[in-house]
Amino acid sequence: MTAGTLPITGRTLSQPPDLDIIPEPNCPPMRKAGPVRYGGEMRGQVQDKAMSKDEVRDGVELTNLDQELFEGADATKRDLVEYLDAVSERMIPGLTNRPLSVIRVLRGQAPFMQKNLPKYTPSWVPKVPLWAESSKREVSYALCNDRKTLLWFANQRAVEYHPTLFRVGEWDRPTYLVLDIDPPDTDAFALAVTATQLARQALVGAGLAGAVKTSGAKGLHVFVPITSATTEEVAAATRALAARAERLDPTVATTAFVREERNGKVFLDSTRAGGATVVTAYSPRIRQGVPVSYPLAWDDLDGVNPREFTIHTAPRLVAGRDPWQELMPEPQPLPADLIAEGREIPIARVQAMHEGRRRARAKRETAHKDDGPEAGSGSTSDPSAPA
Repeated sequence: MTAGTLPITGRTLSQPPDLDIIPEPNCPPMRKAGPVRYGGEMRGQVQDKAMSKDEVRDGVELTNLDQELFEGADATKRDLVEYLDAVSERMIPGLTNRPLSVIRVLRGQAPFMQKNLPKYTPSWVPKVPLWAESSKREVSYALCNDRKTLLWFANQRAVEYHPTLFRVGEWDRPTYLVLDIDPPDTDAFALAVTATQLARQALVGAGLAGAVKTSGAKGLHVFVPITSATTEEVAAATRALAARAERLDPTVATTAFVREERNGKVFLDSTRAGGATVVTAYSPRIRQGVPVSYPLAWDDLDGVNPREFTIHTAPRLVAGRDPWQELMPEPQPLPADLIAEGREIPIARVQAMHEGRRRARAKRETAHKDDGPEAGSGSTSDPSAPA
């Protein structure tokens, strides 16, 4: 076993499903991480040779700190490092022992999602091997459990941090139920706030309490800490809560998974369960100005501009405190009736997949009819047709 690797045995029910980052609408286009070669060398190797060592912090060499982070960031790599270091004590608890996917942005390249750690990863970075059924291979996920690992990721230009909702060894026990509040466009945050308050009403009606944060993009995330529930139970309860919130005001909120069916309403995304990941509190986002996912009090939602929370402003706001921890209620059991209700609601992704296949089949059938023989062409087998 390599240093820093946690042993995981078996690929049974205790093994999580494939981890899945769900890019938010208007997210910069991403490519999958892979070995890009320049003159026969790996991209990381070339970059390492070009790097100038600017500073060493907690044993981590930090390089090229004065480079622009990405176009439109209004920030340098140094700004990213300083921010992540400033909030590390608040951010790491949300990452500890959770398989981590990050979104990196290298100079001159599109942002890309990294799940599998590169071969040059230091041996002291904790990691956990998970089987990816879709690609039929083992993927080595990082566990960002300390400041040193977070600084290493910062030096790798990892901007976004997307952990799982479960911890290592507890694959079928998510610690949170999450509702992702997704407005129709970037200028509809006020509408997202209205939908989030509907979600809160649904929570209260179910006897539950949660905390809310900006997504760092255009919407909001509602987190409900839970105790001793399976992935299937959490997924069912999430669908039920989304449906209840939609019924409170269907002119504002919708659970329609297919974008074309939302008609300008706020999407209550109930699919953040199982192998899905959610950006952690305080994580920066690859957006103009580098906003961060920031915790909010329920009563403060109406007066908030999410663009105010950036890697430049957030450190002052959290100085001496941890709003996410302060606002998070104690873990609570999921009501049995909520789970039962959710089990009667079709899974949004599966339903959308079947609908997509139905539409594609109908389109093919229509095309086939249009391409068929014309009436009276003599190509039919009608016995009454003239010889």
